[in-house]
Amino acid sequence: MSKVIDNAAALLAEHLRDGMTLAVGGFGLSGIPRDLIEAVRDSGVTGLIVVSNNMGVDGKGLGVLLENRQVAKVLASYVGENKLFAQQYLDGELEVEFNPQGTLAERLRAGGAGIPAFYTRTGVGTLVAEGKPHAEFDGETYVQERGIVADVALVHAHTGDTDGNLVYRYTARNFNPIVATAGKVTVAEVEHLVEVGEIHPDHIVTPGVYVQHVAQYSGAPKDIEQRTVRPRPAGRSAQQNGDQA
Repeated sequence: MSKVIDNAAALLAEHLRDGMTLAVGGFGLSGIPRDLIEAVRDSGVTGLIVVSNNMGVDGKGLGVLLENRQVAKVLASYVGENKLFAQQYLDGELEVEFNPQGTLAERLRAGGAGIPAFYTRTGVGTLVAEGKPHAEFDGETYVQERGIVADVALVHAHTGDTDGNLVYRYTARNFNPIVATAGKVTVAEVEHLVEVGEIHPDHIVTPGVYVQHVAQYSGAPKDIEQRTVRPRPAGRSAQQNGDQA
């Protein structure tokens, strides 16, 4: 049965509810599921607990959910590009749970793998570890971190087939593969939608078993968080110069 959906907004309206946990792929503005984030914004759902490496920038990416006052809590590792995020936090409107970046990635991976908790040395002796169980292994102290399972996970992929198998491109791969595994319901937007069998099995990064729904990306222009101004050498293409995918 094809997992392709024609109307992501209508689908998300069935799954979204106030106060739910939403995991979102991407890093800054690279590899974010832009169409799906906008569908969440348009749904009007509030009190969201958002799990993402960061919250985009002001007015872009997950920043649009902050502007709409739809987020109650954020689990992230970095939020330095968003002034509204900082203001809402300082004003007491927004609860923030900071995670070391590797810990956040492992919490998502663990949740997707059915692992309820794990121990790590990262954060021991800091505010990150306060109130969490500790244990000693081989003479070292470790802190317990819980796996994350989201009610809904949203990801962006370069190529996906009708069975939900996904392939990512360059740095847009970032958090998307682990977020895809960590959702009870995972929705993927893909730039290139192909039939089953058109993706070589060795190239699949996220198997379709983790993905419940696939939507065609609108093709909206991709925003760039930080632009460089170095002149491009004559005769070199944009791809050769490593422009953002």
